[in-house]
Amino acid sequence: MNTLLAFLVTLGVLIVVHEWGHFRVARACGVKVLKFSIGFGPTLWKRQIGETEWAISALPLGGFVRMLDEREGPVAPEEVHRAFNRKTLLQRSAVVAAGPVANLVLAVLLYAASSWIGTQEPRAVIGSPAVGSLAAHAGLQAGEWVRRWSPADAEQWQDVASLTDLRWQLTRAALDDHDLRLEGTSRGGSARREVVLPLSSLEASEADAELVRRIGLVSAYSEPVLGDIKPGGPAERAGLQAGDRVLRVDGRDVVDATSLRARIRASGAQGEPVPQSWQIERAGRSMVIEIRPVRVEDQGVQIGRIEAVVGSRPQTDLVTLGFAEGLQQGAVRTWDMSMMSLRMFGRMLIGEASLKNLSGPLTIADYAGQSAELGLAYYLGFLAVVSVSLGVLNLLPLPMLDGGHLLYYLIEGAIGRPISDLWTARLQRGGFMVILLMMSLALYNDVARYLGLH
Repeated sequence: MNTLLAFLVTLGVLIVVHEWGHFRVARACGVKVLKFSIGFGPTLWKRQIGETEWAISALPLGGFVRMLDEREGPVAPEEVHRAFNRKTLLQRSAVVAAGPVANLVLAVLLYAASSWIGTQEPRAVIGSPAVGSLAAHAGLQAGEWVRRWSPADAEQWQDVASLTDLRWQLTRAALDDHDLRLEGTSRGGSARREVVLPLSSLEASEADAELVRRIGLVSAYSEPVLGDIKPGGPAERAGLQAGDRVLRVDGRDVVDATSLRARIRASGAQGEPVPQSWQIERAGRSMVIEIRPVRVEDQGVQIGRIEAVVGSRPQTDLVTLGFAEGLQQGAVRTWDMSMMSLRMFGRMLIGEASLKNLSGPLTIADYAGQSAELGLAYYLGFLAVVSVSLGVLNLLPLPMLDGGHLLYYLIEGAIGRPISDLWTARLQRGGFMVILLMMSLALYNDVARYLGLH
C-alpha cells in the first residue's frame, strides 16, 4: 500500500507540475485554456472554475491541457485572438516548452530541499576495491578515506561529501571520458596521498552496475564482524557468534567485510565448498574455528554462504547544505542528470548502450516505495530524478512529445510556413508508434527485472 501511495503521489506531482507549466504560460500569452486534466480516459471528477474545466481521469499515466484552437473546432469570432494557433511562433514555442522546463525547475527545487533536510550518507571510507578494477590497479585499499577529488588535468579540488557523492563524480567523469585525481587518508587517518583513476580508459557507454564494478568502489568500508546468526546454518553449527571479528581465513588476513564476503562466495564457485579455517577474535581472545559454507544459487551463479550477517554497519554522516549551496547543487545536479540522460538516449539510439536501461511504471513504483520508507529527503531526491527524466524525455524531438512540436516550430521558422496537416498527421502516427514501442520495451524491462531475467 505504501508503494502504491508513493507511486501515485510521484505521478500526481510530476504531472500536475508539467501541465501547470503549459497552463500558466498559455494564460500569460493570452490563450484560452478549455480543460486541465490529470490522467486520460473516463473522467472521475471535474469542476468548472472560470473558463477552464479541471478534471481527474481514470488513467493516471499523464495529463493534458486543452486550449482553444481553430484546428480542433469552430471558434467564435470574438475569441479568435485567444486561439493557440493564432499566437506567434515564439509564444507557441514558449507554451510547449513550459511543461518540460517546469519539470526541470521542480527537480532543482527537489534536489535543494533534499539537501536542506539532509540525508544520512555513508562516509567515503572505501571497502576492498573489486578485483581487476581501476581502483585496485591504482592501489586504493580498504579503509582509506577519500577526502577530495579533482580533474586530473587541473587543480580544482572539491571536497567529497559522502561515498554516494564520490560514486556520482566517478560515474559522471567516466561517462565524460575524464580522468580524476583522488586525495585521501590512510585507515589510521595520518598519511595523506593522491591517486589518479584513468576513467577515460573505460570507454563507458552507460551508467550501470557493471561500470561501478569496473571502477571498483563498490561498497563502503565495513568491519569484518559477524551480525545475526541464522539458527541451524553453517555459522551456528561451527560455533560462531554475533560480534565475532574475523582476522584471517585460511591463513590470509581479512581487511574488511567486503573481502570476507568475497571469500565466502568464492568457496561455492566450483563444486561443494571445502571447510575454511577462520581465526576470530571474541571478547579479546583469539581462537580458530572451522566452518563449511553451503553452496547456493544466486542469480544463476553458484556461491558459498554461511547464513549469517557479515559486516558491521558502515559509518555515516548527516549531509546537509545551506540555502544557497542547496540551490546551487540542485541546479548542478539537474544539469548533470539532464546531460547524462540525453547521452544515454543517444547511445541507446545508435546501439552503444543497452535498451535494458529503459524503465517503466513498475520500476518507478518500486523505487518510490523504497525511497519513501527511507525518509522524506530520500523520497524528494528520487522525485527529482524522475522529474529530470520526464523533462528530458518530453524535450526529445519525437512527434506527440513536446520536443516534437518544438521541432515543427523550428522547421516553420526556417521555411516561413507551418508543416502541412498531411505531414503533421503522418509524423504524429509515426511518433505514436515509437512511443508505444518505448513504453512496451520499458514495461518488458520492468517485468524482466522482477523475474530476474536482467
